[in-house]
Amino acid sequence: MAAPLTLLLIVAVTIRAALYRSSLVDIISERVEVVSPLTAWKRVVEGLALLDLGVSPYAGDVFHETPLIIYLFHFVIDYAEITFMLADVITAVALYMSAQEYNKQVFRKQRFALEADRYPMDCIELIRSPKEMYYIPLKVAMFYLLNPFTILSCVAKATCGLNNAVISLFILATIKGNVLLSAIFLSLATYQSIYPLTLCASALLYLMQRQYIPVNPRRASFWWFVAQYAFMYLGSLFVIVGLSFFLLGSWDFLPSVYGFILSVPDLTPNIGLFWYFFAEMFEHFRLFFLCVFQINVFFYTIPLSVKLKEHPVFLIFMQLAVISIFKSYPTVGDIALYMAFLPLWNHLHRFLRNIFLVSCVLLSCSALFPVLWHLWIYAGSANSNFYYAITLLFNVAQILLVSDYFYAFLRREHHLTYGLYLKRKDGSEATLVLK
Repeated sequence: MAAPLTLLLIVAVTIRAALYRSSLVDIISERVEVVSPLTAWKRVVEGLALLDLGVSPYAGDVFHETPLIIYLFHFVIDYAEITFMLADVITAVALYMSAQEYNKQVFRKQRFALEADRYPMDCIELIRSPKEMYYIPLKVAMFYLLNPFTILSCVAKATCGLNNAVISLFILATIKGNVLLSAIFLSLATYQSIYPLTLCASALLYLMQRQYIPVNPRRASFWWFVAQYAFMYLGSLFVIVGLSFFLLGSWDFLPSVYGFILSVPDLTPNIGLFWYFFAEMFEHFRLFFLCVFQINVFFYTIPLSVKLKEHPVFLIFMQLAVISIFKSYPTVGDIALYMAFLPLWNHLHRFLRNIFLVSCVLLSCSALFPVLWHLWIYAGSANSNFYYAITLLFNVAQILLVSDYFYAFLRREHHLTYGLYLKRKDGSEATLVLK
């Protein structure tokens, strides 16, 4: 499998290198779907210019990335293109290795369940074979590297590619069962954009399963492990924040980065739900609805964790999707990360209900974004309502996609427990209704 992966990496890097040398770079780097006020490369360059002049990069209202990012590019500014390509390669390889390890564990659990006769006889066709699982890691890497959303983000030098690399390393460390590295990478991801904090629940659930610790709040072992992980996570976060203060010499980055993410002062149009709503909002209602919108990202963690406590890897997929939909400044690079997991769930296709319709809507919206932007900003024959309408449709399609996979996953698990062909007491065929 190493040879196909190597070939895939070479093709992906070649495509990016060719686009870097094309005239499309300036156009792509200005697209509001690809970059946001947080991740735009020109804002990083502006921050670097202020830093070189001895002025705090957070003195104005331009730069809103973390101090570690600006100091990273302070040293590798001449190799920025290589840095972003390398970030995509790291992400793809980490996702590849994660999928490989996850498939091994799934196959092992299936084998034990089959030996113990836990599956009904009529659902053997739902069991995943090693042959169909063999190419899934390569497909995961391909879905990330060759996804147009990923390529556009890399060519635009959007810093969300670096965030994706950190999150993918967190996923790899978690699936490999390395508690310390999982906590460190999660703290680094949280430091970058706050929202990955929600992934803490799925990491705890997976690591406890890996170490055979019962997920039972009434057991002392449960709380002891939670305390250990929390100590490593908070300790790592404290060290990273302290290092940022040491490099910058002030706490200016806290309101400029995290205050900016949470308060959403910049209403530049993007593919998210915030900008239009708050542009039309009366000021005295702003704080209330801001809290409602921000809580949306974190609220789903509890019910999803309760429902999927036996399946933490699928929970990670669901939470990444929720973050990319409901965060304050989303870009297409965030969407590319959770979409890379779709080949991992190809065994759910028989239970998906709206996949064709949702795929068509997502493709149509992706094509219409630049069209409606041009009509609004340049031609003047449309207005912000047109652009927000397509944004709203794009996010509804994402929600339908994720909920469809959620339904399919729960239905398959139900069939694996109760059988594929359900019967009523009178022997007639029953209909499964999930509520």
